Amino acid sequence: MSGLGRYIVDAVVLEHRSPTQLARDHPISKRWIFKLLRRFKEGGYASLEPRSRRPKSCSHQVETKVQKLIVKLRRELTEAGYDAGPDTIHFHLSASLVEVPSVATIWRILKRNGLITPQPHKRPKSSFIRFEAKLPNETWQVDSTPWLLADGSPVEILNFLDDRSRLALASNSFPTVKAHDVVRAFHSASKTFGLPASLLSDNGAVFTGKSRRGKVLLELELERLGIVFKHSTPYHPQTCGKVERFHQTVKRFLRKQPPAGSIAELQFQLDAFRDYYNSKRPHRALRRLTPLAVFNELIKAKPALQPAPTDHRVRRDKIDSFGKVTLRYLGRLRHIPSAPPTRTGRSTCSSQDPTFASSLTTESSSGL
Repeated sequence: MSGLGRYIVDAVVLEHRSPTQLARDHPISKRWIFKLLRRFKEGGYASLEPRSRRPKSCSHQVETKVQKLIVKLRRELTEAGYDAGPDTIHFHLSASLVEVPSVATIWRILKRNGLITPQPHKRPKSSFIRFEAKLPNETWQVDSTPWLLADGSPVEILNFLDDRSRLALASNSFPTVKAHDVVRAFHSASKTFGLPASLLSDNGAVFTGKSRRGKVLLELELERLGIVFKHSTPYHPQTCGKVERFHQTVKRFLRKQPPAGSIAELQFQLDAFRDYYNSKRPHRALRRLTPLAVFNELIKAKPALQPAPTDHRVRRDKIDSFGKVTLRYLGRLRHIPSAPPTRTGRSTCSSQDPTFASSLTTESSSGL
C-alpha cells in the first residue's frame, strides 16, 4: 500500500484538511488527491495500492496460435536431439509463417513458458580470442571423442570439420581410432570436398608422434600432399573449439536416439545427423545459413606447399636366433624372416602380409 496515498486520504477524511492545502504542502496535484479519494470510496484502503500500467490490449502482440507453435517446435526439436534455440525456431517458422516473430520475441515466449533458464554468469563471448578461416578448405579441424554402445562397450567417434563453413566433413565410429583410420577418413572426405590447405588437431597419439620423436601415418601423408599440419597447445582445447563444440552437438543428438547396439548402427545414426546438420540445420555463426550452403557459395582453398619427398625411417633391430626381425605395425607384432647376409654384409627382410608390404635392409655387424 502506498504510504503517501493513505496519509492524504486520512488527512482529508479524518482530519478534514483542505485538498488544496495538501497539494501545496506536498509535491502532488489536486487531481491526484481527488483520484485517491474516489478510489478509497470505491474499495477502501486496498484500492490505494499501486496499479499496473500495462495496457489492456496490444495490437502487435504475437498471436496465441503462433506462441503455441513456438512451444511445440521447441519440444519437438529437443526430443529429437537437435538444436532448439530461438535462432533455429525462427528458421523453421519462416517456412510456414508470413510474419515471423523476431529472435528476441521467441526467446521471451520460451522464457515465459519456463523453457529457458537465463545464464547471466556465463563468460562473455567478447573475452574469447576467435579465429576463423576466410575460405572453405583453408583449415580443417579433426578430433575424436568417446561414446558407449548399448551394452556399455566403449567406442570412439572421429570428426572432421571445416573451419570456415562448419561443414561436417566426416563423422565415423571405430572401436578404437588408429592412425590408419584417421588417414582413411581423411582421404574419404577429401574425395568429396577436396584437399584442405591445412589441418588442425590436438596432440593425440594418432595425430602426431612428436612426443615420441617420430612421425605417425597422418603426418607423413600430409607432408606427401603438401598440406600444413598444425597442433593446438597442450591442455588448451579452445584452439580446436569448433570441433569440440561439434562433439557436444553430436552427443546431444545421440542421447535422444535408441542406444546403438553395434558400430554399424551407430554409424547409421551419425550419417543421419550429419545429413541434417549439413543441409537442414541453420547455423547461428553462419548468418542462419546451413554449412553446406556456405561451403558451396565460396571458392575453395588448396594446398600451397610443395609435396615433401618420401620420408624413410631408419631404425636398428637385432635378428633373433630364428633369423627373424620383430616389428610392431598396426598394433600387431610382425616376425619377418631375413635372408642370409651377402658379401656386402647386408641382408633383406620381406613380409607376405598384404597390409605390411615392405622391404627392409639390414646391416651385418658383430651385434647382429
